[in-house]
Amino acid sequence: MATITSITLRSSTSSLHPNFHSSLLTFSPKHTHDHSSFWVAVRSVSSTRQRMLSHTVPRGLSIRSAATKPAKSPAEEDWKIKREYLLQKKVRSVDVKEALRLQKENNFVILDVRPEAEFKEAHPPGAINVQIYRLIKEWTAWDIARRAAFAFFGIFSGTEENPEFIQSVESKIDKNAKIIVACSAGGTMKPTQNLPEGQQSRSLIAAYLLVLNGYTNVFHLEGGLYEWSKEGLPIASEE
Repeated sequence: MATITSITLRSSTSSLHPNFHSSLLTFSPKHTHDHSSFWVAVRSVSSTRQRMLSHTVPRGLSIRSAATKPAKSPAEEDWKIKREYLLQKKVRSVDVKEALRLQKENNFVILDVRPEAEFKEAHPPGAINVQIYRLIKEWTAWDIARRAAFAFFGIFSGTEENPEFIQSVESKIDKNAKIIVACSAGGTMKPTQNLPEGQQSRSLIAAYLLVLNGYTNVFHLEGGLYEWSKEGLPIASEE
């Protein structure tokens, strides 16, 4: 989806249409999981512009996209698709007390996919941290547009999918390991009256990516680390 459209003159003899007005950037939130993302669209303020673009572009003018959204990554697939795949692969949820028992008695690995700063503040002892989202790093036109969208809503530390997530997990955890994926809220695959498809979360997105990349023993922490803390289970921290 094009987000910012620019017009470039090819020769000094060209001139802009007199009724061609500038466009407005509109920012709209799209809540696809517990990490909010935003999209930026270009909205015309003049019907004249629409007529001009739909009929004839004056000679000497070229219209190009300055920032185009990349194709969907696996993590951005619709939640319904991810949920069906998780159920097909028999990924099941475990409550926090069962997770602690499995970690102690059956060598399960707890994979904490929260940001590193949150992990260092408090996490289950022995857990491994690989963040599924990170602060936006690049400065392409698309990344600048996303930063502007986050800033519009007062968020100055916008995040993006971590492209090295699977690579980092593979460097720390064997493909045959038994993994319990955890995040703050947990989400759920269980249908309810208000949420017939359950509720997506960072840990469920991470679980989806793991099974998609060959991990065969993946579990999900129901209630997340909020519930772990609420139940008074062991917590470790790093200075």
